[in-house]
Amino acid sequence: MKKVMFLCTANSCRSQMAEGFAREYGKGLIDVYSAGLMSAGVHRRAIAVMKEEGIDISTQKSKAIDEKLLKKMDIVITLCVNAEQYCPSTLPGIKRIHWPIRDPVGTTGSENTIMNEFRRARNEISTLVQKLIKDIKNE
Repeated sequence: MKKVMFLCTANSCRSQMAEGFAREYGKGLIDVYSAGLMSAGVHRRAIAVMKEEGIDISTQKSKAIDEKLLKKMDIVITLCVNAEQYCPSTLPGIKRIHWPIRDPVGTTGSENTIMNEFRRARNEISTLVQKLIKDIKNE
């Protein structure tokens, strides 16, 4: 089983959604983790848009990066520029992937506009996680 960690700034939205999709799509294939440069709690709108897809991330916990755990990963995926730039270095054998997903958390406007931004991020992440799982299966 491959160990995969998703990283973003606050481990509140993008990395949490990626963890939820990877747990669902990668059952029996990967061990999934997520973390952030800091811990800010799981965003209520991320929970809501994932629930629309039938995936419950409400029990997931927001965590800061654990460097010891990071060193045990096979794949580390950053979902934002901050995480890509400031993530601690990884060992040479760990595959690094960068998915620059625009952060929906700072979106302003109507509730519908904000939720649509969360859905956009969710859908981008879903597509990328499905491709990742397919690639791992084909290794």
